[in-house]
Order: sequence, then structure tokens, then C-alpha cells
Amino acid sequence: MLDRLPRLLLAGEGIAVGAAAVSIYFYADYPWWLLVVLVLAPDLSMLGYLAGPRVGAACYDAAHTYLGPVVLGAIGVITGTDAASEIALIWLTHIGADRALGYGLKYPSAFNDTHLQRV
Repeated sequence: MLDRLPRLLLAGEGIAVGAAAVSIYFYADYPWWLLVVLVLAPDLSMLGYLAGPRVGAACYDAAHTYLGPVVLGAIGVITGTDAASEIALIWLTHIGADRALGYGLKYPSAFNDTHLQRV
């Protein structure tokens, strides 16, 4: 059990982030159809792999780290800009789901070489 604890905690974090983002999204009464349309948009970053593994990993990681959506969400809340808040919550939903499923940030050596190595 203890040897699986890190995996369970990382999956739990992803579930918590994704569930919180979706809950806030619907609490704010944002349109459900926008969530459906954009939830997989961060995966378009995988197109960077067409330019090679180093560029691909950089593109993928830029779209799959919490840094972007957290900053965007803060800007949206502070300025009262719904569009920024909506996109940030959708983006957080995507990253949370990815982490819950065991997908991590990529190293340039290979697509399957992630920061969640053994998850």
C-alpha cells in the first residue's frame, strides 16, 4: 500500500483540481458548451512534436503546467474578465484530468518520459 501512496496522492491532486475547476465553472454559470469545446484544446500542443522531441516537450509542457491557468485565472478574477476566468478553469480541468490519469510533463528524451515516471 505504501509503495502506491505517491501514485494515489498525485491522482487525488488531479481529481481535486479538476473537480474544483468544473465546480467553480458551473457555479459561475459559464456556458457548458464552451467547456465541452475547449477542454481538449491544450492537447493541440502535441503538434509541437512535429518539430522534434525537444520542441514538442517544450510546447506540451507549456500547455500542461498549472502556471498558465493560475496566472490567467488570477488576472480574470482581479480584472473581472469572465473570458479569462472561463478559459483558466477549462484549462485547469484539462490538466487536473491529465494528472488524475497519470499524464505528466514531458522530458525531451521521449513522449513517455515524464515527471511522473513510475505513475
